[in-house]
Amino acid sequence: MSDNLNTIIEETLFHLKKGGLILYPTDTVWGIGCDATNFEAIEKLYNLKKRKESKAFICLVNNFGMLERHVDNVPNIAYNILELAVKPTTIIYDKPAGIAENLVSEDNTLAIRVTTDEFCQKLIRYLGKPIVSTSANITGKTTPKSFGEISEEVLKGVDYIVNLQHEKKTSNPSAIIKLGNDGKVQIIRE
Repeated sequence: MSDNLNTIIEETLFHLKKGGLILYPTDTVWGIGCDATNFEAIEKLYNLKKRKESKAFICLVNNFGMLERHVDNVPNIAYNILELAVKPTTIIYDKPAGIAENLVSEDNTLAIRVTTDEFCQKLIRYLGKPIVSTSANITGKTTPKSFGEISEEVLKGVDYIVNLQHEKKTSNPSAIIKLGNDGKVQIIRE
């Protein structure tokens, strides 16, 4: 890992560990995030996004092992979907575990993506916990396609801005699939 990336990860970890909100590049769009186990940080995120708590956020993990620690029963089909996916794919799972309760949907589900982004993977590995990922916009506003399109309100509302990939144009949001423990598969977003 380069010294610069190492320094950025250390700074980002400092803010995550003290309950801060970060603005960071993901494998899809620029995201606002926090420690997925920190209730107060997630509250701050709902307030910044001006979003109702009934509409939960996505959670990022760095590998299947972390996924299995935070989902009571990962359906076997999830592994097939994730290994065959041609774009970042978020899956909504039943019965999440070890996550702040205000991140879990009212129906006891949680949207989780196993990130492929190098920075996100290393950040999550060093934090040892999942992080929240939600698009870097206020609810109801357009998702920014680049760092330059992120609103002042968001820029001023976070505790730390990751200094990586500011020039990169982002891709589309992830596909979202809901997998029930009853075997039911539902495509939410292609």
